[in-house]
Amino acid sequence: MKLDDALVLDLRGVVDKAAFMDRCATVLGLPGWFGRNWDALADSLTDLPEPLALVVTGWQAYAQARPRDWEIAQEVFATAADTSPTGLTVLLALGGSDEEGPASLG
Repeated sequence: MKLDDALVLDLRGVVDKAAFMDRCATVLGLPGWFGRNWDALADSLTDLPEPLALVVTGWQAYAQARPRDWEIAQEVFATAADTSPTGLTVLLALGGSDEEGPASLG
């Protein structure tokens, strides 16, 4: 798994749990029957068929609007990364702002 192959979960514009789950479902290519709740997301992240690096960008507004949900999301990401049999790495992009778009890596 290389960082060049990472999926980007861009959370710009996401301010509630429903939008967060929709964005996760789209980026991760989850099926239509994905339950859009924390347990379903945790199950999906630990059932990935191959190693994955997930870079989360634009998360600051969501974290501010829904601090408890953001805390749960971080717990779900951390637990999935620790228990994924195929390998999951979750990276939070720091810097930049929602208005400026994603920060440049180089």
